[in-house]
Amino acid sequence: MPLAPPSDITSPSSPEHPHQHQLVRSLGLLDIVMVGIAAMIAGAIFILIGPAINLAGGAVLIAFIINGVITLFTAMGYAELGSAMPEAGGGYLWVREGLPRPNAFISGWMAWLAHSIAGSLYAVGFASFLGSLLESLGLVVTEPLFGVVPIEKLMAVACVAAFTYINIKGTSETGKTGNIATFIQLGTIGALIVAGFWSMHLHPNWPSNFADFIPNGVAGLVAAMGLTFIAFEGYEVIVQTGEEVKNPKKNIPRAIFISLGLVVSLYCLVAFVSIGGIFPEGIPAWQFVGENQELGVMRAAELLLPFGAFIVLAGGIVSSLAGLNATTFSSARVAFAMGRHYNLPHILSSIHHKNKTPHVAIAISGVIMAVMAYALPLEQIAVAAGVIFLLLFIQVNIAVITIRKMHGNRLDYGFKTPLFPAIPIIGIFLKIGLAFYLLVTQPLSWGIAALWVLVGFILYRMYTFKQEVDHYAPVITSEGDLARKDFRILMPYTPENPDRLLKYAIRVAKENDGEISVLRVITVPQQTPLSAGAAFVESARRAFTSLDQILDKEGVLNHYFVRVSHDATEAVLATIEEQRIDLLVTDFETLRNNKKLQTLVTCDIMAIDTAGSDMEDIILSPPISAATTNDKAEKKMMKKNLVVVYDGGAHSELVLKTTNWLEHSGLFKVNVLYVTDKETFLKQEDYLSTGPRRGKSHHDNDKDEQKSVVKELEKEEFLSNIGFEFDRVILTHESEREAQQSARLILGAINALQPDIVVTGASIKKFSIFDNQQYVQLVERLNCPVIIMRDFTIPGMNKVKTALMRFVGK
Repeated sequence: MPLAPPSDITSPSSPEHPHQHQLVRSLGLLDIVMVGIAAMIAGAIFILIGPAINLAGGAVLIAFIINGVITLFTAMGYAELGSAMPEAGGGYLWVREGLPRPNAFISGWMAWLAHSIAGSLYAVGFASFLGSLLESLGLVVTEPLFGVVPIEKLMAVACVAAFTYINIKGTSETGKTGNIATFIQLGTIGALIVAGFWSMHLHPNWPSNFADFIPNGVAGLVAAMGLTFIAFEGYEVIVQTGEEVKNPKKNIPRAIFISLGLVVSLYCLVAFVSIGGIFPEGIPAWQFVGENQELGVMRAAELLLPFGAFIVLAGGIVSSLAGLNATTFSSARVAFAMGRHYNLPHILSSIHHKNKTPHVAIAISGVIMAVMAYALPLEQIAVAAGVIFLLLFIQVNIAVITIRKMHGNRLDYGFKTPLFPAIPIIGIFLKIGLAFYLLVTQPLSWGIAALWVLVGFILYRMYTFKQEVDHYAPVITSEGDLARKDFRILMPYTPENPDRLLKYAIRVAKENDGEISVLRVITVPQQTPLSAGAAFVESARRAFTSLDQILDKEGVLNHYFVRVSHDATEAVLATIEEQRIDLLVTDFETLRNNKKLQTLVTCDIMAIDTAGSDMEDIILSPPISAATTNDKAEKKMMKKNLVVVYDGGAHSELVLKTTNWLEHSGLFKVNVLYVTDKETFLKQEDYLSTGPRRGKSHHDNDKDEQKSVVKELEKEEFLSNIGFEFDRVILTHESEREAQQSARLILGAINALQPDIVVTGASIKKFSIFDNQQYVQLVERLNCPVIIMRDFTIPGMNKVKTALMRFVGK
């Protein structure tokens, strides 16, 4: 069967895509705002502000504001996808939808660990705050229980167990418990802020506390940002409520922006009053708070409030509990979503028949957090959580771009990121910058994160991938040679004229000493079990007979696969990864209408528009040689015109490879049509007439421009030397911008060469042949077969690379 068109492919959040296990929508806007605040504040507001002030002084306020702005770039992506695809799993779910395998598993694997680490830290923080509180009350218990179990560790494990039980009991109970803890937390912080402003009112000279506003310079400011940025990333926890919140289309974006705004404000206000509201003798206020490090806010509270230290300790206890409640919820939802999609054992997706909660995922996540809290050196492991979250956010920002491209307006958005795609691209670079900051300042964090990803990748290759494919697109029959080749081609079977693409695939296979796999996908409706596809096995096997005869005649190693799936694209993608395919040969029109395949494919693509003259038999004709004819003129007359559209862009190397594959047969006269802009053409002409410039250039990038010019000229000379004829299409600034003008110019230049077959890249300059209607029409108006080659790259990377090259002037 042909690949399913986009209308047949439902997104995971679509109502047409039923899940076996459904959660219940019982949370309101207030509930998920409290979840976000709890995750972002937790105990960190009392612990991190002191060290941050020690680094940046009063400028810590700027550090918090800048971190809030940086966070906003990714938060908008979370708000967009959280409103359009509200399911448990959050970032993992969107990476699964928008990035090729194994990104989804790796992102979920990382997120589950990061949420679990955060929960363990909150449990340990609770035990530490409670221990300090008991000590202040004279109730000190230092002896380990039974002489073995440390009391603080026992309190941490008990805390995890309690919140695991609460989460299992029901989402409503979880929300109510979280709301109570968060309101108490906010009350404690509010009391500290009010006391600070009252103290400032009583001391009109308080501005002098900020006289030395940035004592450690910009370096201190940047260090404070690096220390505290992760505190504002709680939107990953908010979106985990997507399947249990009422009206997620509106409430998830609202909750993300409300909680982020409140949390940034609270961090700034607590820091502001901790410096401005105290007047220690003989030492600047910022230094007094900073030198006390994690206890800085508590020491400031002692000067601001009666029983200030007690209030901060009580606030820390409640804040840690609120954070633990939020991360127990979020870590379990990641595990639940991964189990649902067979990326982890499917039992993790079980729903409690009475409580309607993912009780197995909650219990397993609780056990992991308890073990971490009791047995592992969390101080060392915790530094990796920041890197892991940053890697997840980078993946999500890329997914925002690819999902918008795949689904367009078919998704029902409650919020759309403005200035698209600039905002998510900026988010990507900001997160990369922060990740490199951690690499420099905390290299151990990268080591632990890399080790965890490696373990996950091994697990994925050995277990997860097979489980996932067996569920979504199982092979019901396969045939073919036992031997395998290094270069592997996949061709989806098309019932209409099935051999029309095969002959192109055979030519490529012969040139690369490769093999061809033919895939037939039996698609069944979503509500029908996949086992129903077994009835079509015999007819599917018979359909391969004619292709088998052609392949055996040509002596090409081959394999046949029949898969059954609800989504034909999933079957193709699974086969590409499972069989480690190098090249997908498919129909241009089919691929053009399948955005999902375009986005998630992990190999090179040869898309063929076979309209016009019949070239399939010529493609497989024996080479023209002296044995065929001794007359050079006659030999030249027998050759067909192969026109190659070359622009030096992302797919150009693959275009030239394809040209060589076809040209080696001796059947074609090759005409290279070089599409260039006027500026580049003039630089080449200037170089040829004057030679390389010497001495100091007027522009710093002149040398790089000359290298680029020389490189293109050398390529032209090489192509000419091997017998290719060379023509140019020079685009003006106006025609470069206007797709209609440039397409018309290129079409005219191609037709002037009277092509029998055309080879081009998937994009010509900035215009995509698959997406731009003018260039689609260009292909359709050519009265000959057109081969469109697309080089595999990470989704969005070509655009990022082009933008970066323009920025640096290369």
